[in-house]
Amino acid sequence: MLILVSSRNEAAEKVQKILSGWGCFIKTRLGLHDDVLDNCTESGLIFLELKGETEKLDEVERKLNLVKGVDAKQVVLKTD
Repeated sequence: MLILVSSRNEAAEKVQKILSGWGCFIKTRLGLHDDVLDNCTESGLIFLELKGETEKLDEVERKLNLVKGVDAKQVVLKTD
C-alpha cells in the first residue's frame, strides 16, 4: 500500500492511530518526506508491505482514505 499524506500536521496523528490499530497486518513500513527539523515538509509518502485477508486490507485502505489530506492505494505486484 502507498499512502500519500499531503498535510502531515493535520493528518499524521490520525494516520498513526489507524496504522497502530492495524499493526498486526503490517510487515514492513517505510515513511519518506523531505527535510527534517525546522524545514520539515507538509507532505510525506508511506510504503507498507501488508499481509492478511483482502477484506481486512481493504478496510485499512478505506479508513485511511477517510482522513482529510490522505490518499491510500493498495498496490499488488506478482512475480512469475
